Amino acid sequence: MTEQEISIENKKIAQEYKELLRISYRALSDDDKILIRKAFETAVDAHKDQRRKSGEAYIFHPIAVAKIVASEIGLDATSIAAALLHDVVEDTDFTLQDMEDMFGVVVARIVEGLTKISHLEHDKDVSLQAENFRKMLLTLNDDIRVIIIKIADRLHNMQTMDSMREDKQVKIASETLYIYAPLAHRIGLYNIKTELEDLSLKYTEPDIYKNILNKIKDSKEEQDLYIKDFSKVIADTLDKENLAYEIKGRPKSIFSIRKKILKQNVTFDEIYDKFAIRIIYKSSPEEEKFLAWKIYSIVTDHFRPNPIRLRDWISSPKSTGYEALHITVMGPKGRWVEVQIRSERMNEIAEKGYAAHYKYKHGAKQEDENLEQWLNKLQEALENSEANAVDFVEQFKLNLYSKEIFVFTPKGDLKSLPKGSSPLDFAFSIHTEIGLKTRGAKVNGKLVPLSHKLKSGDQVDIITSENIKPNNNWLDYANTARAKSKIKNALKEERKKLAEEGKAILARKLRSLKVPYSKQTINELVKFFKLKTSLDLFYRVGIGTIDNIALKQYNASRSNALVSFFKNKIRKPSISEDLNKEEITTNFDLLVFGKEEDKLEYKLANCCNPIPGDPVFGFVTVNEGIKVHKKDCPNAIQLQSNYAYRIISAKWIDSSQEEFRAVINLNGLDNLGLVSEITKEISNNLHVNMRNISFDSHDSVFQGKITVIVKNKTILKKLMTRLKKINGIDKVTRE
Repeated sequence: MTEQEISIENKKIAQEYKELLRISYRALSDDDKILIRKAFETAVDAHKDQRRKSGEAYIFHPIAVAKIVASEIGLDATSIAAALLHDVVEDTDFTLQDMEDMFGVVVARIVEGLTKISHLEHDKDVSLQAENFRKMLLTLNDDIRVIIIKIADRLHNMQTMDSMREDKQVKIASETLYIYAPLAHRIGLYNIKTELEDLSLKYTEPDIYKNILNKIKDSKEEQDLYIKDFSKVIADTLDKENLAYEIKGRPKSIFSIRKKILKQNVTFDEIYDKFAIRIIYKSSPEEEKFLAWKIYSIVTDHFRPNPIRLRDWISSPKSTGYEALHITVMGPKGRWVEVQIRSERMNEIAEKGYAAHYKYKHGAKQEDENLEQWLNKLQEALENSEANAVDFVEQFKLNLYSKEIFVFTPKGDLKSLPKGSSPLDFAFSIHTEIGLKTRGAKVNGKLVPLSHKLKSGDQVDIITSENIKPNNNWLDYANTARAKSKIKNALKEERKKLAEEGKAILARKLRSLKVPYSKQTINELVKFFKLKTSLDLFYRVGIGTIDNIALKQYNASRSNALVSFFKNKIRKPSISEDLNKEEITTNFDLLVFGKEEDKLEYKLANCCNPIPGDPVFGFVTVNEGIKVHKKDCPNAIQLQSNYAYRIISAKWIDSSQEEFRAVINLNGLDNLGLVSEITKEISNNLHVNMRNISFDSHDSVFQGKITVIVKNKTILKKLMTRLKKINGIDKVTRE
């Protein structure tokens, strides 16, 4: 570069720095300015020899990230300094110790968190960014600002991706749609979330993006005129009421228009609400609510509202802190128009997210102390950090991106839950113990199944019982990450408990067969029954799948093996035998799809070659039916991000543990309390669920029919034997 070019570039860098200070959302003290200046000079020095792919000086990137942090997100001076320094340790000779010595512990900790994330993204061995995302979220324990600055960093990278290779553009854009946009949404950064989605679409589906963008541009003049006519009608009345306000027209995002085209199967011209009108009014805190409803009344005096499209987030704010009234009205020329009514305070919260929320709620000085409240909500989703990475991200997104419903406790307290939640989700949101002891639920005074989907305004009352234990079906009824995580943990504990019982039973049974109870015997049994672990073995003995007959078969094969061993002496197994041994130890032999666990036709994907037992998902292809991919398949993010509507859940199950329906017929002499004794006997058996029961008595003789769900034939036999022992029962047969 020539001296003149260097001089022009330096002037531009200085201008960018001044702009950064000018646009900061917060009032910066002298100490703040000194900290930011020092961070700026350190970053300029550290990156002086670096350039971006576009050719410009690298320092423009950290300054741009700091500007997003300062203006669009509204964070403090500490965050602005950390944003300026976010790549210094990663890309230059500066160390974390240097950061701590120069800027203190807090800035150093944020820079360390951002450096950890950068290292993860450069790890070529990790095929799935979902794993990186999980690790990234664990940095929340250090400082929430790490994630927020990372979102700003991602936004600037997305804004300046034109000079990258096409394959890299698609990869980064897919990852942004999959991870960063939902996260920005949850923090309440709606403007950033929208921009991330639109930019992602620009690179993943460029033709569709350009097509919609051009159509929006073509209709802009007509749209502006429509907004002007619509606004004038309302403005005249607002002026008469002496209200201070501003009316803005806002086009819907390209991404949301694309979503509507796909979801509703319509063309661009058929989408009726391509834009929204926002009324932002000045108000004292005391009058905010009153004025919002006054403006609502004025709008609906002029234009007929759609009654099912009223959203009152002023009385019940979203968990992100978002407050507003949303109404959809029939505007001129028979067009539906969404009108958003917000005070200036509500508007700042909508645009700045958590930063503005805490500024208004607690005052700027106390803001750092109140990060805990927000952090705790995100922490819930991190509880089960052992989950498969893709499952983890999907569960986390479920709680991040879902629309909210508001339900009442029996005492009238309001609780916020993701849309699609069940009574089980409600129970676990109150307390883990209540969730684990849930026997049933009443919604608005009526008993409902645990799979019932709650709606806003429902009053939910949970019925608990000390004798209840979670079962596998609960995982299908639960929707929140918290509930699923707690149920999985409880099922694991129950399995361990049954395995402990099974271990003691196995020792007794082997003794009676005169087989030594040793590590070698256990390993032989695991191989004989084609299982994976000793826990599987003990569990099956505990529930009765492996009974006396099965153990006798093992004993017979053991005797034969000993004879064969002495005949052939010792020989090493061949490579093919080793492979076969590995193959037969799996206890997953059946692939099922969806919540109903349907058995469908499928093909295994060549890109990742899943085998029984792998965590998998199904992808509905255009010409080849269902293709099954591993959850850590290199293509998983691409498919999950861009074709979520074609993904179906899938899992390998152990068919030996499937539950079966059986009908038992009973007859005998009728006596007082007989039905009670029968039901008590069934309910005391932990491995039996009663589905249906009917009795008919005639001249002191009764006939009964009971439908039960059991894991295996052994359990059914035991139950029938016990029922026969009840006084008065003559015959017990299976239908």
